[in-house]
Amino acid sequence: MELTKNVTQARFIKSLVVVILGSIALTISAKIKIPFYPVPMTMQTFVVLFLGVSLGHKIALGAVGLYLIEGIVGLPVFSNSPEKGVGLVYFTGPTMGYLIGFLIASYLASKIKISDNFFVVLFKLIIATLSIYIFGLIWLGILIGWDKPIFTLGAKPFLLAEIFKILILALLSKQIIKIKKFI
Repeated sequence: MELTKNVTQARFIKSLVVVILGSIALTISAKIKIPFYPVPMTMQTFVVLFLGVSLGHKIALGAVGLYLIEGIVGLPVFSNSPEKGVGLVYFTGPTMGYLIGFLIASYLASKIKISDNFFVVLFKLIIATLSIYIFGLIWLGILIGWDKPIFTLGAKPFLLAEIFKILILALLSKQIIKIKKFI
């Protein structure tokens, strides 16, 4: 009985540490801007998908959820914070839908299996990424009005970078899953 309790506690502590590290990775990915056309890209969506593929849905959702909570309570974890404000005010701004979409995307990315061929992996990553943009564009439309060019403002400038990130992760996914089995 005691051994089972110790193993359970060790698993919980390991999971908690991985959730915290995942949140830190997401914060770092939000802060680094890589020159890209037509707008600089962050690696946030890549890390969100990577967390799902590499950690499974429970830990990935925990990491993304912790990241969102950290931002909501005022820690400068989001891409443009603190310059554009922190906390709930920033969270409920134009990027809220995308940030909520991170949760769905990490869950969907966790459904990639070692048995999936490259095109299935690619398809699943595209669907996961689309969830970010669907939630993002819906919230953006609600916030600024549907009479504005929502797609042009909230998705079009980022599509080339998203394709690049999805392709990289699709190429790496099977190796990531193989490594995950040894951890």
